Amino acid sequence: MGEPATAAGDPRLSGAIDAFLEELRVERGLSPLTVAAYRRDLSQFAAHAGRRWRADPQPLRDFIAALQANGARPTTQARKSAAVRSFYAFALREGHAGRDVPALVDAPRPGSFLPDVLAPDDVARILDAPPDDDPAGVRDRAILELLYACGLRVSELTGLDTDRVDLAGLQVRVIGKGNRERRVPMGDEARERLHRYLEGPRQAWTVGRPTPAVFVSRRGRRLARESVWRLVQRWSAAAGVPHRVTPHTFRHSFATHLLEG
Repeated sequence: MGEPATAAGDPRLSGAIDAFLEELRVERGLSPLTVAAYRRDLSQFAAHAGRRWRADPQPLRDFIAALQANGARPTTQARKSAAVRSFYAFALREGHAGRDVPALVDAPRPGSFLPDVLAPDDVARILDAPPDDDPAGVRDRAILELLYACGLRVSELTGLDTDRVDLAGLQVRVIGKGNRERRVPMGDEARERLHRYLEGPRQAWTVGRPTPAVFVSRRGRRLARESVWRLVQRWSAAAGVPHRVTPHTFRHSFATHLLEG
């Protein structure tokens, strides 16, 4: 992760920023350069925050005012403000902040900073990109389907154990944020892909190497989050999708398509 987010100020804020950056790197698969940009923006905010940041909107107002006073371009103000707002959404969800501070502060410029949403046709091409006559392809087809059709986080997918899969009941039980369990429904396509993987490649790869993990490598070891991130990129490129796609892109696309549908 590199150096702490800020060397001075509130250690609780420093720790919360570092946890947020870790989520950006691992869960959302953002590039090191992008994570470094978030780190710089949040370190600048931390210099204004003191110990009031958890509930007082004034530190955020001071931060935006300082950007304007220093002649930062509107696009720079908007980007840095968006970084802080994204951090607060994380901090509020994880219990680091006690109040939705950005809701009390006007943004420098209105805009949308949500992750990109894939078109349904792009999703379909990616889901069908792995070959269905290759063991790794069978596994990857199941992974991609669960990431999208179930809206799983990458950590939920890699942490999934076989005793939490209910194919007959068309659902999986995952451990999400705050170590909370939730039941996630799956469709027929997800069930078929998962069943084929479990009865085929996974069974072959775990002979003599028992593991509770659902998704494993050819050596029978639980698949790492970084491996899932790489395979998503690989099959997105193979499908001819020009946008940068991460597991988090699938999750956000799932939520958007669900609302639209």
